[in-house]
Parts: sequence; C-alpha cells; structure tokens
Amino acid sequence: MKNRTLKIMFLAAEAEPFVKIGGLGDVAGSLPKALKALAPDMKSKFDEIDIRLVIPFHGAIQRQAYRLRPVGSFTVFHRDGDIPGEALMTEIEGVPVYLISGPPIPKDSPVYTQDTAIDGHKFTFFSLAALKLARLLDWQPDILHANDWHTAPAILALKIRDDSFFKNTAKVLGLHNLPYMGENAGCALEDFGVMFKDDSSLPWWAQNMPLPLGLLSADHIITVSPSYAKEILTHEYGAGLEDFLKTRSEHISGILNGIDTKLYDPAKDPALTANFTVENLDNRQINKVALLKEFKLNPNPEIPLLAMVTRLDPQKGVDLVPVTLRLLAQEKWQAIILGTGVPELENAILQLENEFPERVRAAIRFDSLLGRRIYAGADAIMIPSRYEPCGLAQMIAMHYGCLPIARATGGLRDTINDHNAKHKTGFLFNRPTSKDFSAALRRALSAYEKKALWRELQINGMAQDFSWERSAHQYLKVYTSLKKKTPRRSPQPEVRVIASDKNL
Repeated sequence: MKNRTLKIMFLAAEAEPFVKIGGLGDVAGSLPKALKALAPDMKSKFDEIDIRLVIPFHGAIQRQAYRLRPVGSFTVFHRDGDIPGEALMTEIEGVPVYLISGPPIPKDSPVYTQDTAIDGHKFTFFSLAALKLARLLDWQPDILHANDWHTAPAILALKIRDDSFFKNTAKVLGLHNLPYMGENAGCALEDFGVMFKDDSSLPWWAQNMPLPLGLLSADHIITVSPSYAKEILTHEYGAGLEDFLKTRSEHISGILNGIDTKLYDPAKDPALTANFTVENLDNRQINKVALLKEFKLNPNPEIPLLAMVTRLDPQKGVDLVPVTLRLLAQEKWQAIILGTGVPELENAILQLENEFPERVRAAIRFDSLLGRRIYAGADAIMIPSRYEPCGLAQMIAMHYGCLPIARATGGLRDTINDHNAKHKTGFLFNRPTSKDFSAALRRALSAYEKKALWRELQINGMAQDFSWERSAHQYLKVYTSLKKKTPRRSPQPEVRVIASDKNL
C-alpha cells in the first residue's frame, strides 16, 4: 500500500486573494488549491500533496483580513551585511500560505515598481528567504516551483550551491511571459552572493538576468499553454533566447492555465443582475440590457455589444481596436472597453469614445466586478493580442456565454475553436493587423444575425472545461516524473559564488 507525500514549495510574487496584479496572481491563488485537492485520488500516485504557497508580505496585503501567526525569523546573506527576515503563516482552503517580510519588502511600496533594479533587490531577498523558511520549518520539498523572473533566484541558488538539505529537490520554473526577464536586476544577484561567469550557454546580454539564469538552472520549465511552449522557440516570440531555449526543449512543457470556476460562475455570481446557465440562457439578455443602461448606451439587445477587458498594453493589441472599429463604422455595433495601462493607449480609447459618443464607452480603471458584468452582458470579447502566453479573458468570457474574437496565438489558439463548425466557440484571425482583425469582426457580426447559430456557439463555449482540476493533473504528472528522476541534475552552468552562505 502506498503511503507517500509529495511536498511542493510554490513561490510567487503575487497570489489571490492576498494581492493580484496580473495573471500570475490567478495562477498562484488557484493552482495550489487544485493540486491539494487531487490526493487522495485514483489518478494520483500520492496519498497526500503537501503544497505550500510562499509570497512576499506586500504592503497592499490587508493584514487584518487573515489570521496570521508568526513562524520564525532568519537572516539572508548580503555582502553589505546580513538582512533579517520574518515569516508569518495563514491557511486558504487547506493550503498553508507563508508571507515573508523584511527590509527589502517595504510596506509603502507597490508590488511592482518601474525600476527592476529595486524590484531585483526585493525579489532576490524574497527568493532566498523562502529557502531559509524551508530550513526553518525543517521541511524538505520534493519540488521547488518558482514563477517568472521574480522568484527565479531561488532556483539559481539551489543550482549553484551544494546544499545537502535540498539535494533531492527538483527545480521547476513557471514561465508566464518571456520578455519580462528582470533586466537590471543582475546587481541584486551579485549583492546577495551569486555571480555568473560570462561563458555560459546564454547569450552575452542575458548572463546576469534572473529569468534567463532560472531557465538555465531549472530541471523543468512549464509555460502556461502548449502553443506558447512552441512559440518561445521561434524568432518571433523567443525574445532573443530562442536558440538557447531550443537546447532545453526536451525540458519544456506547456500546460494551459485554468480559471476559478467557483469565482467565475454565471449561475451564482453575485455581481450579475441576473444569474443564468446553459439551460436558461435567455436570462443573459437581462444582464446585457442592464449593462447598456449602466453606460447610457442604447439598450436595444438586437445591437451587437462588443467588449474588451484588458490591460491597455501594446502586447494586448489595444492599438488595433480604435483603427479597426473605425473601419467598421458602417456596421451595427456598440462597444465597452475596460482597462488601464499605457497612457497613450488610454488616450486613444478615450478619443474613440469622443468620436463615437452614441456607441463607445471607455472605463479607464481596474474594476473586477464590472469586468464580470461585462463578460455576462457583452455578446463578444475582443482579444487582438500580438502574443498571449495563455490569457484568461477568453476562458472567462466563454464561461459566461460571451464569444471571443481573438488573434490565433499562444493560449488563445489553444482555447478557441474557429475551425470545426460543429464545436465552434469563437473567431480567430492570424496576423495582428486591422485588416485581419476587421475581417474576423465582420464574421462575428454576421454570425450574430443568425440567432440559432450564435446560441449554438455560446453553448459550445460554456461547455468547455477550463477548470484548474484539468490543469492540476498535468502539473502533477510533471512533478511525478521529476521526483522519479531526482537527484538528476541538468547541465551545470558556469558560476562562482562570491560569498559563503552555507545555509542559504
């Protein structure tokens, strides 16, 4: 009879419900809970999955909202003198959560700044402090799962330091957005005791960036969609690391993100004017009319309502929206755009509203409740991303009966079916141009006129399984294979330690 526990330390810069800035917050808040729920399970080789989430104790986290108890204190080596740290603990749905504080994580600082040198100092401290926490708990993880450049230093530290405490710990790096590599954070790595020689297999310009060094040092790399795992090996999406990543291709997997189907449930969502399911989909129109009235638009439900809920960033193709909607000025549509981001794009969306005061509304803010009302009331969601490692908007939208019109890239390609007429769930286009985007929009507007067809597409989309349980099984499969191989090492990078810190 099996009697095994799989121990996973999951590191992230943010996690719901504590603090969320982007998609990483969704992943870190949901995936550990989904993994915890897998065992005991007939599909699992383990009696228990002991997964523990570790995040920085950012000032934005509401201390009074959680029952926090002190775990202990420690110091982290820095060449200007050891830095004290402290860990506190709480629990979310059975998952232990540790919050790490210390001088490099100031309470009056945002989660991310515009200065990666400052952030590099904060997150390198956090990454090394998380390893100290494991020692403090006398808890040896089988898997260290770090995410993005912010926690990649933990993987790097385990790689270059011969530490018996972590000798059986496999290192996994979650890759959510390759171009964000931690540029200018290399000084922090040096200050905290590690410096790479300049003759590793990385390009010369990436030799001192946390993310490339993490990609070099990890036993396995997991991107957030299967298509993105392939795309990062190409010139278009590889951000200059494509040749290096090809050398690691056997150690790269793509696992699609999920969504929290309890939070995003149109049948129970308290943010909606009217709840609905596939069985009573007509109730959805109540949300559309209410949304149109809220924004003082024509409440005629026969007019197609387009929407966008996104970070206003060139990556998201936001600049294509004003150009494309102008091309479709003679078509019948209304549009609501929610988001905040690059000032030039905010102004472009506001200008579009000024040009079409009877048809366009711009909500330049972050508003999660409004976002859910938009998903539940709009007919189609526009996602013209230049690249999209995974994307959650299309999954949430389909779950709410809102059809995606998106560029065929990354996770958008993996989650939207535009080719099989029997199981069609949305509309894809290939190139990030207003010409291709407008053609897809025209196809969607034409389909909207065929009510039976549109209803069929809505039902198809709502039937898709985007739960984290599906994804968690795939993560567990990767973890299990790594545990079997441990303590196998990936090729040792050329490094030298410039300061001794035997206990990490």
